[in-house]
Amino acid sequence: MCPVCRHPLAQCVCKSQQAALPLGDGKVRVSRETSGRGGKAVTVVRGLPLDATALTQLGKQLKAACGTGGTVKDGVIEIQGDHADKLVTLLQAQGYAAKRAGG
Repeated sequence: MCPVCRHPLAQCVCKSQQAALPLGDGKVRVSRETSGRGGKAVTVVRGLPLDATALTQLGKQLKAACGTGGTVKDGVIEIQGDHADKLVTLLQAQGYAAKRAGG
């Protein structure tokens, strides 16, 4: 029995679910948003082809590099403040095809 999906090993669906991660167009988009946040700026990272635990770990690394707070929810990393240029540089150094989106 597979400990994750609880199916027999011959019928395990875990590997097919990992292969079904949303890859999008291969671009990681970093943008600055203020709408719905009382005028406070938040840098948003979208399009990362990672599962939830890897996304949380990357979010921790990015928050530490910027020296600020943030959150990971719904497959999106939100970093408090305007750190878009710094995040693009950090993500490109880690091998992601990151680019600046928005204004």
